[in-house]
This record gives sequence, C-alpha cells and structure tokens, in this order.
Amino acid sequence: MNDKTGRPKGDATRVVTAGRRKEWTQGIVSAPVWRASTILYDSVADLRAAGGRDTHHRLFYGRKGTPTQWSLADALTELEPGAEGTFLYPSGVAAIAAALLSVLSPGDELLLPDSAYDPTRSMGTGLLKRMGIATRFYDPMIGAGIAELISDKTRAILLESPGSLTFEVQDVPAIVAAAKARGVTTLLDNTWATPLFFPAISHGIDLAILACTKYIVGHSDVMLGSVTAAPGHFARLRDTSFQLGQVTSPDDSWLASRGLRTMAVRLKQHQASALEIAHWLKTQPEVAAVLHPALPDCPGHETFLRDFKGSSGLFSFVLNGGSETARAALIDGLEHFGIGYSWGGFESLALPVDPQRYRSVTNRPYAGPIVRLQIGLEDPADLIADLAAGLERFSAAR
Repeated sequence: MNDKTGRPKGDATRVVTAGRRKEWTQGIVSAPVWRASTILYDSVADLRAAGGRDTHHRLFYGRKGTPTQWSLADALTELEPGAEGTFLYPSGVAAIAAALLSVLSPGDELLLPDSAYDPTRSMGTGLLKRMGIATRFYDPMIGAGIAELISDKTRAILLESPGSLTFEVQDVPAIVAAAKARGVTTLLDNTWATPLFFPAISHGIDLAILACTKYIVGHSDVMLGSVTAAPGHFARLRDTSFQLGQVTSPDDSWLASRGLRTMAVRLKQHQASALEIAHWLKTQPEVAAVLHPALPDCPGHETFLRDFKGSSGLFSFVLNGGSETARAALIDGLEHFGIGYSWGGFESLALPVDPQRYRSVTNRPYAGPIVRLQIGLEDPADLIADLAAGLERFSAAR
C-alpha cells in the first residue's frame, strides 16, 4: 500500500492504518465491537434480496461476520501485497484445516514438510487420511528437488518456514516455482515471520496462514487464526470456511486488531533481544548449536539472508550432551521464563522439545537435548543472567 504521494508505507505505518476503513470504524479510531447473531431486515423483500447476493462484507447473519471481523481481515489482507482477501478462524489449527480442505479432495495427495508443527502433521495422518487424502512428508531442505516428489495426484504443498522446533528455512521461491509448473497449490504457515518479515503472497504463495494467537495478538490472551489468499484462491477458501461454520468472536477479533497496531514495534524488540541472547548462547560451552535462522548453525541460513527482512523472537538451542534430567534442571529453575506452549506474547517462555518424536524422513542427530526459547519484551540482560544460572544447573546435573 502507498500513501497519497505514491510512496510505499513503512511497516509501522501499515499496521497502524490497515483495515481502518470508515465503513468499519464509523469515524472512531478503532473499529467498535459489533456483537451479533440475528440481523433484522425491513421487509421480506429485503430479506430475500440479502440472501441472493454476495454476503461477504455485508450484514446478513452473525456467522458471516460484522465490521469488527471485517476490519481485521482487511488489515491482514493489506499487509500482504497482491492478496485478494483474508478469512479469520478461531485458532491457527482451524486456519490450517480450512485452508487444506479448500484445496484437497478424496484421492488427492498433500506434500508436508517433515519439520511441520505437530498438529499439522496429525492433520495429515489423521483427518485427511480418514477423508481419503494421502500425505507424504518431505525434507524441508529439498528446495527445487521437490519437483521429483510431485505426482499426478499431488494437489497441494504445505510449507512452514522456519520449521517448528528446529527452524529449517525452506527455499520458498524454488518450491513455488516447481509447484506452479505442475498446477499445484502452495500453502505457507508464516506465523514466525509474519507478513512484515516475509510477504508470502508476493513470493508466490497461494494461501498464507497465520496463527494470529502469536504476534498479531501479542498478549497471550486470544486464540485466533487467519488465511490470506492470492487472487483466484479466495472464493473457494471463503465458501469452504462458510460451509464449515467457521466464525471468530467479535471480541477476540477486536483484541487482535488492537494487538496488530503495535506489532511492528514489538517485533523489533523481539528481534533485537532474541539476536542478543542467541549470540550470547553461541559462546557458552554448554551449548552445542543455536538454531536461529539468522545464525549460521541453522539449516537454510543462506536462504534466510536472501529472502527475509528480519527475524522474530522464537528459536532453539542444542545442549552439549546431557540428559532429560539435566535439561529439566535448566528449565525448572528459570525465573523470567515461563514453561508453556505457544509464543509471540510479551512474556518469555522456555520449552523442552524433542523433534525426533515428530520426524519420519529427516531424523537428524543432535549433540544433546534441545530447548526452545520465546524471547519476550523483558530486559535481555535479565534473561541472559537467568539463562546463565540455568546453564550452571545443567552443568551440575550433567
């Protein structure tokens, strides 16, 4: 999006202004919370007319949305240059499911990266399998070589870059090129980078998925997902989502819109603090490797440097030997890191992760147990001191 002078808007400006059309805000800075189930009509004729037209962005029934949801969806579309539209979901997993179901039918095949988020893997081996849709896992570092895996039944390739837990950075342009040559739809879980650090649609992706629970909301208090579609893909996504009865709460959508306005400045701090801590961890003898896309230890680091505008606050590090007990000693005593799932909020988190439990074609060996960190908005010096004490406990237990 450009401003009135034709100059492209900066990221901080885009997240502040996106989705604030007057028809949604009615002159108020933030779009109000419109809660509705029933919409009233002036006459039977008006009711009939409403049912016979496109109900997208028109009041029809609460399940089809109100200006509160439409404002957020518009904003997310504006953040993806070249996108046609966005649909919202009650969670990131719901967004992944709807996106896949919008492009797959019984007898089709899905290619899924071996580094994918576990609920996504479970969808491939569970729900989709029961529907007669086959899933094949591929090495996330395959790049252009994915062309050799595409069969006559392949209808979709899902990417997650960086990958869950171990942060492999995929060669999205190479995979997209191979997919387009065979008429295969591409989907990307872009939650880690957001459109600010990796504009997926302009890189050729057909359906860009976000767990808005993370950086869009930013406060660890809302479950929400979204799918943004490239031209030609939105109508089927919308129809599938309506048929599945997908709808988000106006209150949750409003909270996500509020979180969005500060996302650019939050991401800057997440990025700066995470990089400072990642570089510090690299110097510690108890650490064998740091799996952060901006650091050379991470698979696909060169692709990250080529394609990404920045890095967020989530990464992992590999301990130098040690046991589950030693890793637990490190994590259990942390003062400024909570122990819990999810990420993207203002608070830091530490999580033991075991990728070997979720891999089928790329079970790479690691020097020791792995810890995933979500770096929040605390002072990085405090987080480093906390981790230093944790590494001392790890050494003693090891």
